[in-house]
Amino acid sequence: MKLLVSWVREFVNITARPADIAETMALRGFEVASIEHRDGGDAVIDFEVTANRPDCLSVVGFAREIGTAYGLPVRLPATEPDSTSAGTAAAACPSGRLTIAIEEPGLCPRYAAAVAETTSVASPAWMTTRLQAAGVRPISPFVDITNYVLLELGHPMHAFDLDLLDGRALRIRRARRGEPITTLDGVQRTLEPEMLVIADERRAQAIAGVMGGSTSEVGDATRTVAFESAYFAPASVRRTSKRLGLKTEASSRFERGADINAPVVALRRASSLMQEIGAGRLVGPVIDCYPERRGPSTVPLRRARLGALLGLDVPDTEVARILRSLGLLVSDAPEGWSVVVPTFRVDLLREVDLIEEVGRHHGFEKLEPAFPIMTAAAAAPDPRVSRDHLVRRVITAAGMSEAVTFGFIEARAAERFAPGGDAAQLVGVANPLSAKFDMLRPSLLPGLVDALAHNRRHGRRDVGLFEIGSRFSKTGGETRGVAFAWTGTAAAHWSAPPREVDLFDATGVVERLCSALKVHVRLTPAASRYLVPGQAAHALAGGAVVGVVGQLAPAIVDERGAPRQDRIVVAELDLELLTAAQDRGDQWVRPLPRHPFVVRDLSIIVSDALPAEIIHGTIQAAAGGAGAPLVSSTFFDRYQGAGVAEGSVSVSVRLTFQAADRTLTDAEVQQTFDRILAALVADHGARQR
Repeated sequence: MKLLVSWVREFVNITARPADIAETMALRGFEVASIEHRDGGDAVIDFEVTANRPDCLSVVGFAREIGTAYGLPVRLPATEPDSTSAGTAAAACPSGRLTIAIEEPGLCPRYAAAVAETTSVASPAWMTTRLQAAGVRPISPFVDITNYVLLELGHPMHAFDLDLLDGRALRIRRARRGEPITTLDGVQRTLEPEMLVIADERRAQAIAGVMGGSTSEVGDATRTVAFESAYFAPASVRRTSKRLGLKTEASSRFERGADINAPVVALRRASSLMQEIGAGRLVGPVIDCYPERRGPSTVPLRRARLGALLGLDVPDTEVARILRSLGLLVSDAPEGWSVVVPTFRVDLLREVDLIEEVGRHHGFEKLEPAFPIMTAAAAAPDPRVSRDHLVRRVITAAGMSEAVTFGFIEARAAERFAPGGDAAQLVGVANPLSAKFDMLRPSLLPGLVDALAHNRRHGRRDVGLFEIGSRFSKTGGETRGVAFAWTGTAAAHWSAPPREVDLFDATGVVERLCSALKVHVRLTPAASRYLVPGQAAHALAGGAVVGVVGQLAPAIVDERGAPRQDRIVVAELDLELLTAAQDRGDQWVRPLPRHPFVVRDLSIIVSDALPAEIIHGTIQAAAGGAGAPLVSSTFFDRYQGAGVAEGSVSVSVRLTFQAADRTLTDAEVQQTFDRILAALVADHGARQR
């Protein structure tokens, strides 16, 4: 709101410098955007007005605020004596010059109008100067008068050329679907039924509360003017303004909430200005269609509540002075005051609103600074948040980076990664942004693989990405999972040459993750539509399949845009199933060993169809009993080729023996070793290399 200081001084006798006025208003909640100094000690102060203060989008509104701040009386603008012809939802000028009908009283509770005969005269310099200072371009006397009233009183008006209105009628109705109108900015717009218009007997002549139409625009040839001054529902004006992409000075005031009792006052002020500049005179009384009258509201203000909220002892006389200066009616009540709030203060609805007004003008700067006293119990940690943090730490430690991908994917990718390969489980989007985002993702992998492919196309060789997020299916609903996609060189070690990541790197991450979550997981061979046969496994825990791990099929690699030769290993786990399978028992820490361990390597040839998990189980079962205790068994080599028959594989296992109470002898170690080898030979036909 650009405020010309000399204009304000017409209503309040303020002698303070513009800079001081700006500072005083800033302390009362009106941020100052700029100050433009003009000749003669005048200035234009540009204030930022919050959305709840439409009354301050006017010179009079700021005059009240300034008068209250400085303790000065406010003089309201001069208006013509009231000569109003009251009506309900329909009324007519006694002379028969204009007929008004409100067809949508819910969207237009009040509509007032007046007819004026014009004379040929230019707008005076003082009026055009004030309009220009506020950023409004002078056009013609009658248009300038409506803009002047808008800036002075904050109530929008519009002027029609009465002779261009078909049937000399104004009907406030909804627009017809597809109804056209060319607005004053020269743009033809198409209207919709939820929009309110001002129409004559044939067509729409204005978009209610937003902008008038060009077909009834006031011009040099205009001889009779119909002034409009109305109240339109804020929500209706805002919807129309947003839908049309058309924001005006009028719409910005109506959508915040204008004063329903201001239309006639605005018309009387326009009549006074019209006579003052010699632009014409009213013909007949003001026509006022006001079906359901609304009056001011009464809000009680308690003295004790005022002191408790402000933390200040404000004298009763000061409270009454502040509220009366702001235009409120104040009377004493047993516990404080009874305050009548006029309709131009749409923001004052509750007792706390009145307390804020007293605080603003008494001065929030008078409050003693103090630290707040807060006693709040610590919130219990959310186990799901703690779980997700742990998952992030484990996968990040493997060298991967977290990604966030879209929850929407295209149908083709959704079908590829559908749970269990069942496309009937997919959840579609009712109103997709495009065909590329028409399904809710059933898996985190499509987005991760797309992100990995994007990085590969831009020159990144080693890419490892993971995501924690939601997946969707019809029977399972929304579930939370974690997935990763990994390609490139595995983490280098000083003792080994660089190598490409493979399935065992992926299963290692899965096993470390499950171990950190205290979940015992088994990996079993599996078949998947998007994984390489023989390079895919299910993760089992708690009797359920909790995830999948494997190498992405080359066709999928190529389809998602990565180089076809890339070896991409992926995994996806259901975090909710993992949580359900957690071991929640006590975790005991074993003492550090005091005696040395013994390591033996065992190399055997077995069928290549025999899972390593079965071999591991046989070793663990055979190690029990007399002899050296087995503390770990680790696979460290797998070989197929020369010297090994087709259909067989050579695997090497590192066995570690250790006792807590003694140093093991070779005989004890050999006893357990022989028992393990015998079990492997008997159960799986193994041959020692």
